[in-house]
Amino acid sequence: MKIVALGGGEIGRAGFSVETLEVDQEILRLTGKKRPKLLFIPTASSDSQGYVEDIRKHFGSTLGCAVDVLYLLNGKTNVKSVETQILGSDIVYVGGGNTLKMMKIWRRKGINEILKRAAGEGIILSGVSAGGICWFQYGSSDSWRFKNPKANLIRVTGLNFIPAIFCPHYNSQKDRNIHIKNLLKRTPGTGIAVDTQCAIEIIDGEYRIIAAKKEANAYKLYWKKGQYFEELIQKEGKMQPLSLILEK
Repeated sequence: MKIVALGGGEIGRAGFSVETLEVDQEILRLTGKKRPKLLFIPTASSDSQGYVEDIRKHFGSTLGCAVDVLYLLNGKTNVKSVETQILGSDIVYVGGGNTLKMMKIWRRKGINEILKRAAGEGIILSGVSAGGICWFQYGSSDSWRFKNPKANLIRVTGLNFIPAIFCPHYNSQKDRNIHIKNLLKRTPGTGIAVDTQCAIEIIDGEYRIIAAKKEANAYKLYWKKGQYFEELIQKEGKMQPLSLILEK
């Protein structure tokens, strides 16, 4: 299984510079191909066409991928064609947005099962924010805020490829700190909090932290004997056993 989960970062939409280049280049490198086939899944952004165009420009024109898009909200989803798209790609890249809505749609349409097959076949599974949460057991999500900006953060259930709780935007959205702390108190397991412009790369039971900005980091979060711990995950460069994070 190969996963690259980003905590956040821009890819060059209008008015913003590209913030995740080093991480995105690593996603491509993992394929071992000069022109990898990247499948973008924009479900969380309601199949935003503007987002699709940004992906085509960044991963296609700039980084040289052959970009395809999986639209799931047009009501014409054919399971066989979706399966062909996903399993025929080198990279699955999931965009940010409403994680809760995305996971409901995926489960209703059986996308979760196809992605499980993709994981077993070594396809690179990647994404940002919602596209990072989805690979984990749970995530800290702002899904309710798409209807009510003042709503609380919530726990969303992911695909559980990695048995941990993922928290994106850790340094850029301050209420994430409080939410993940409280979430972990009532949810067994370990949290992995990732800053914007940072990612955790997980390959076959090993991990490393990749940052597109020196100050961007990732953290291991957990409760033990009534005490809460936030531990910086070192950027070792080399792969380390994932068990070092998952075990308290």
